[in-house]
Amino acid sequence: MKTLFLAAALFVAAPGFAQQVAVIKFPELQKRLARPTDTTYVVNFWATWCAPCVKELPNFELLRAANAGKKVKVLLVSMDYASQLDKKVKPFVQQRRLKSEVVLLNESDPNTFIDKVDAKWSGALPFTLIFNNKSKQRLTFERELSQAELTAAVQKVQK
Repeated sequence: MKTLFLAAALFVAAPGFAQQVAVIKFPELQKRLARPTDTTYVVNFWATWCAPCVKELPNFELLRAANAGKKVKVLLVSMDYASQLDKKVKPFVQQRRLKSEVVLLNESDPNTFIDKVDAKWSGALPFTLIFNNKSKQRLTFERELSQAELTAAVQKVQK
C-alpha cells in the first residue's frame, strides 16, 4: 500500500511538461527565416484543426530527435487564431508532448505574408519549408510529408 501511495505521490509531484508557445508577428518570423547561418531549418506551418497537419506532426518530432546536436532546427508555426492559444494550442502541444519549438503566428490576413514565405505557397496547410541560408538550398512542400520524405529532404538541403 505504501508503494502505491509513494508512486501516486511521485506522479502528482512530477513536474509537468510545459512547452512554451510564443506568439509572434510575421516580421519576427521573417527575421528568423533570413538568419545567415549554416543551420538547416525545417519550418512547418500547421493548425490544430488541420487533420493532415496533425497526422504529420510526429514525423517532425522524430526528425528533431534524430538530429539532436546537429545543425538542424525544427520550428512548428501554428496558424491557429491567437485567441485559441490557451484554449486549444497550448493544450494540444502539451497533450502531444511536442518538444520542437512551437510559435503561433498572429496575423489576421494571410495574404500579407504567404508570398513572402514562398511565392509557390497557395496558403494551404500543411506547408513545410526546408532551407539552409548558407548553402542557399531550399525546398518547399504543400502537402503532408512522411518521415522518409522529411529525412530525404533535409539530407538534400544539407548537401
